[in-house]
Amino acid sequence: MKIIVLGAGIIGVSTAWHLLERGHEVTVVDRQSDAALETSFANAGQISVSYCEPWANREAPLKLLKWMFRSDAPLLFRPQLDWQQWRWGLRFLGQCNDAAFERNVRQILALGLYSHAALKDIVRATGIEFNRQERGIAHYFTDQQSLDGAAAAAELMHRLGVQRRVVSTAELLQIEPAFQPFASRIVGATYTASDESGDACVFTQALARHCAARGAQFLYGHTAPRLEKSGNAIKSIAIYPDETRATDRKSLDLKVDAVIVACGSYTAPLLRGVGVDLPIYPGKGYSATFRILRPERAPQVSTIDDEVKCAFTRLGDQLRVAGTIELGGYDLALHTQLARARCQMLAERVEAVLPGVCDTRGESAGGAPHFWAGLRPATPTNIPYIGRTSIDGLWVNAGHGTLGWTHGAGSGKAMAELISGEQPDMDFGFYGFEAARGRTAAAPA
Repeated sequence: MKIIVLGAGIIGVSTAWHLLERGHEVTVVDRQSDAALETSFANAGQISVSYCEPWANREAPLKLLKWMFRSDAPLLFRPQLDWQQWRWGLRFLGQCNDAAFERNVRQILALGLYSHAALKDIVRATGIEFNRQERGIAHYFTDQQSLDGAAAAAELMHRLGVQRRVVSTAELLQIEPAFQPFASRIVGATYTASDESGDACVFTQALARHCAARGAQFLYGHTAPRLEKSGNAIKSIAIYPDETRATDRKSLDLKVDAVIVACGSYTAPLLRGVGVDLPIYPGKGYSATFRILRPERAPQVSTIDDEVKCAFTRLGDQLRVAGTIELGGYDLALHTQLARARCQMLAERVEAVLPGVCDTRGESAGGAPHFWAGLRPATPTNIPYIGRTSIDGLWVNAGHGTLGWTHGAGSGKAMAELISGEQPDMDFGFYGFEAARGRTAAAPA
């Protein structure tokens, strides 16, 4: 089949790879000049199969209310005059109970395990290097109540087949000695040895080159500003040079058998143009990348700091620190007072936890910190939409929230299997299909 993939992030490029594996003719369209320059560009770098709890839980509503007045809040709801935001928020609140939490965890974990296996297959097949660290992921806590809650979450994960274990501060320091300067604040941690980390942008761009070598066409600097139906089907698509990069706006009209929308947070408004209404809303996430000054004291194990909900991941000679989510529309600005405060929080946390390890002030030659913000395409359940829409020939692979890197390879494989008439081997509610174990798959929200 002739298939157009809209979006060249980790989801879109992984989808392209697996479509090529099954003999399809693939064209990938992205408005940027290369793959992975938006949501996949500077994330936390964690392939966190075992740390996949959805945002919605019974404690979330009260926390959101308390956090609304904090500029450095881990999850900040910024009310807008936007019906889509409020509709998303109401559906989110509907998921804030124990039954929904466990149901959602099961599906997110099933996709994560499937995806991790798919990622390993791609790496074996391509030999891509991406600053990979197969040392697990740790999650430390600075108050006993949070650690007690983590123990309950670890027990749930254990029941679902994930070996996340509670460790003492002393055990944490054996796993990762770099946190010794902060040890007096740490009351305990959890650790999963099976998780890993690496640079999503480096991986995605390398995989895109492998796809191109196998015959995929990449139309960078192009967009599909709208979709057009013919009856109840998509039979062609008009691709335009991105208006910010070209004066000649003559379109390329491509005949297609299928279109897969993998545009992250921009998927929902594009699909609404043809009557497919999915509750995917952007969460603005921040990261800071610092040059490492003291390599011998920098962490090797990717770690989550529970107090401020940020992650530390070593990527070669740099440390990536990422965290916080803002639910406030499509704003990506870094120059606002709120954005500066959130970036500053990341820098200050690095100095508090790993004093002197990184150049957080840009004082060394070539050591200026790189601050970044990207939109995380979130559903109220944190379960992505993967499958076929009600429009013939129109498919969707979006809504991965903060787990795009974790779920990318498997989401791409599952998408390619579904479009090829196969059934992915996991118990997951694919959009527009019956789930693998015979359940009827309703929309995840």
